[in-house]
Amino acid sequence: MTLARGFYDRPMAHRGLHDVSDGRPENSRAAILAAIQAGYGIEIDVQLSADGAAMVFHDYALERLTGQRGPLRLRQADDLARVSLLGGDEGIPDLPEVLKLIDGRVPLLIEIKDQDGGMGPDVGPLEQATAQAVRGYDGPVAVMSFNPYSVAKMAEFAPDVPRGIVTSAYRYEDWPLPRRTCDLLRDIPDYDRVGACFISHEMNDLSRPRVAHLKAQGAMILCWTVRSPEEEEEAREVADNITFEGYDAALHP
Repeated sequence: MTLARGFYDRPMAHRGLHDVSDGRPENSRAAILAAIQAGYGIEIDVQLSADGAAMVFHDYALERLTGQRGPLRLRQADDLARVSLLGGDEGIPDLPEVLKLIDGRVPLLIEIKDQDGGMGPDVGPLEQATAQAVRGYDGPVAVMSFNPYSVAKMAEFAPDVPRGIVTSAYRYEDWPLPRRTCDLLRDIPDYDRVGACFISHEMNDLSRPRVAHLKAQGAMILCWTVRSPEEEEEAREVADNITFEGYDAALHP
């Protein structure tokens, strides 16, 4: 299984080409359309609604991005569609709508968010909703998650969709996880088990030997999240491509 060439050639706009000062909140239709117009690939996030829909939204809770309170998971999809994103004039989209909006014009990378914060095996409904949405999608698409159990579940539900693991230095101070979980995930032990073909690694940790080892074995190396041309230049010494925000990444012919 390999990624389409566009995943290498087009920088991936993190949560779309978002800029609330211009009415484009992250993961919004406006941010997605702006990324398409600029020629970038797109990275989005999905969370699960109360009625089992894959909603395009980053956070577990609604507060930061909408001003409303409580977990997204407790709200119905139709209700969430009417919840306005701060800095814009639209509600929260679901994944089928976003797929229709992109319509194969640029590569799309879907991050499946961990639903309980424990990186454990309690997965399935969000992965199933994601797989159902992408089934038959005629365009370059791939899926990834920090949680290897989610990636394994996508191998079961959508075996033909390229998949990867989002990886990190897993510094104890940055992650509300047991230290043994951080130590395990840091070494990316599940890459082969889940049938991954890429990782998206933390930009400030690209010098990790395990990253070089996977690249030597043929893994595509993406990284998160680049926020300046200077960071991009540094990241590209290792990474095949970048996920970026906050500036206009260079398009490489």
